[in-house]
Amino acid sequence: MLSTTKNLVVRGPRAALLACVASAALFSAAPIAAQQIPSSFVLSGVEVEGNRRIEAETVRVYTQLSAGETVTPSDLNAAVQALYATGLFEDAQILVQGTTLRVVVVENPSINQIAFEGNDVISDDLLQGNIEIRPRLAYNRAAIEADAATLIAIYRSIGRFDAQVTPVIIERPENRVDVVFEIFEGEVTEIERITFVGNAVFSDGDLQDVIASRQAGILSSFFSNDTYDPSKVRLDEELLRQFYLENGFAEFEVDSSIVELSADRQGFFLTYTINEGPRYTFGDLYVDPLVEGLEPNDFLEAIPAETGDSFDQRVVDDAVANILEITGQRGFAFANVSPRVRQNAEERTVDIVFEVVDGNRVFVERIDISGNTATLDRVIRREFDLVEGDAFNATSVRETADRLRGTGFFSDVSVDIQEGSAPDRAVVETVVDERLTGSVNFGVAYSSASGVGGSVALSESNFLGRGQSVSVEFSTGTDENIYSLSFTEPNFMDREVAAGFDLYYQEIDRDTSNFDETNIGFEPRFTFPVSDNGTLQLRYRISEDEISTDSTTDVSAAILADEGSELTSSIGFTYQYDRRNSTAAPTRGYILTFTGDLAGLAGDAQYLKGTATGRIYRSFNNDQVVTYLEGEVGALASSSGGSRITDRFFLGGSSFRGFQSGGFGPRDTDNTGATDVDAALGGNYYAVIRAQASFPLGLPEEVGLYGGVFANVGSLWGLNETTFSDAARNGGTAYTIDDSAELRSAVGFSLFWDSPIGALRIDYAVPVTTVEGDDEERFRLSGGRRF
Repeated sequence: MLSTTKNLVVRGPRAALLACVASAALFSAAPIAAQQIPSSFVLSGVEVEGNRRIEAETVRVYTQLSAGETVTPSDLNAAVQALYATGLFEDAQILVQGTTLRVVVVENPSINQIAFEGNDVISDDLLQGNIEIRPRLAYNRAAIEADAATLIAIYRSIGRFDAQVTPVIIERPENRVDVVFEIFEGEVTEIERITFVGNAVFSDGDLQDVIASRQAGILSSFFSNDTYDPSKVRLDEELLRQFYLENGFAEFEVDSSIVELSADRQGFFLTYTINEGPRYTFGDLYVDPLVEGLEPNDFLEAIPAETGDSFDQRVVDDAVANILEITGQRGFAFANVSPRVRQNAEERTVDIVFEVVDGNRVFVERIDISGNTATLDRVIRREFDLVEGDAFNATSVRETADRLRGTGFFSDVSVDIQEGSAPDRAVVETVVDERLTGSVNFGVAYSSASGVGGSVALSESNFLGRGQSVSVEFSTGTDENIYSLSFTEPNFMDREVAAGFDLYYQEIDRDTSNFDETNIGFEPRFTFPVSDNGTLQLRYRISEDEISTDSTTDVSAAILADEGSELTSSIGFTYQYDRRNSTAAPTRGYILTFTGDLAGLAGDAQYLKGTATGRIYRSFNNDQVVTYLEGEVGALASSSGGSRITDRFFLGGSSFRGFQSGGFGPRDTDNTGATDVDAALGGNYYAVIRAQASFPLGLPEEVGLYGGVFANVGSLWGLNETTFSDAARNGGTAYTIDDSAELRSAVGFSLFWDSPIGALRIDYAVPVTTVEGDDEERFRLSGGRRF
């Protein structure tokens, strides 16, 4: 901090103006011994006086006057103005003595140092980086005032509209000055109220959920969405327009957006005056291909709406994307789609003709990538279907951006198209913002019987920036010991093939069934695309799976029959057909998954196991509410005397909320004689229907909290053997296990949090349909996004 007498220097631009006005009188009214000067003369020399830091020759150069030149009064005026324009001089005069000029200057002081006082929210370094003046430069009041205005603009950008910046000049010896910016930061100026005028169909609350600006509330001190930002007002107008267009209001307009500052300058009032207009429906919808080789029948499924449906701008956008995709598949990469809209105000319908025309041929000149400091360029480029020299395809570029977001490597991805070196050349500019992709998880457990246990799990989904996934887990505890290594190379040998393997050794205490399981195995796998939307994974598994028990009185006879070691050698596949609109955050579309595993090529296990899953997405309220409906079935067939418990299906936990893992299905509850058995056995067959809806909670988006409701209904059933007897227990009394298909169901609500440590999900479930003996689970914390 600088402490001394403060004095504002006022000479500068004002002195320059006075000098310019008086300059003609100065050169014509010569001092003593000066002769009368004609209107022009040949200059014989230029003398410089008053300069201290600046060389005399430098001053002569600034005047642009040289000996031997013919000089006029206008040349002298221009020379004076040129000296002031440098910003180096507080005063400048030109005196004419005969044919010689005497240039008398008073230099501006030099800036000794720059300081900031009163700033707490913004650091000195950040403020210094945004101003133009620097130490050792000449003092220039105009530049200092411009820098003060810049600092005020910085504070306003973070919502502090009451901030004040006062530049203070402190004189120092040797013609130097210190510049101190005295800052009053003020308080954050919040949006106290947002009002909508003219809305009849949607409430103020509905529209406030649509726009980016937010009213100040209880959490205002933690989030910045409630600070006024002029750029957000323009964004709000566009978001309102988009919202109404997606809900059938084709004539919607924002008449005005008025921003008022409260009298105490502590808050803003935003008022949006809108004109909703009537709601429209779709009239005639059809595609008119004007390109030879394309027919209207090629586009029968391209428009996702019918006549009479509510008008929705998203349908128009999706139709254009679908038409472009179809034309591209038929070899017309350069076709353009122009929706020709005819609005019928009387019938309140919108007719749209999608004209397909042959567009100008545009090629990709260059793909520029920036923002990646850890991820290699080639990892990003391999997500592009396009390379330099290919025909430009907007659909492909859009899908590439979605794939980049789906990698999980980046917090933000922007793909923009710029014109290249010629109109038929395009530059694809890709800007990414990397996120942390590695994690380290530690866990500690204690049991009076087993002592202290712990776990360490290391994972990196972008290993060395190569896009490779590596995870290592070491876990030792009361219920399980796990040692595993997993690796995936998503671009094996520079091809669209993901290659990887899992190597593991695990010892698990199955509390729900009273047996111990030991597995050691190796599973290599390959995944590759088989169509535009389909991928196929092929895998092999070889493992040694052992079942052991410590007792014969509380272990099911069905498990005792499986006791021992078994070698499993199996091949399997997973086929996935994905038509979702986004892999990272889907709101529309569907995804189908089929799996199959065949064991018996070698080893002891012999079975055929398969599952099928289908999930469909739909969103409402401008994608704020996302829903999905999912159906899943599975079957296991064994040809070696019955299925083994380690190969059967189990439901519960995250797969069927409301019940513990293995909490329902075929169960041995033999309590005859000395036997006390309660063991989940799994089942050979299952069928489940799941439904979920997620929605915002009205909190600022930065909180990352969303709510949800869900429902599950399904059944797990089927054993190869249901009648057992054990001579070691109860004298060999036979008993039967019920493996029938009994429905279970549960409903509940969820809280989703995109926390700094990852996506978390908290569920509270209420089982609705149960069977005696089921293990319920009402509360569950797990990882998982709301999609």
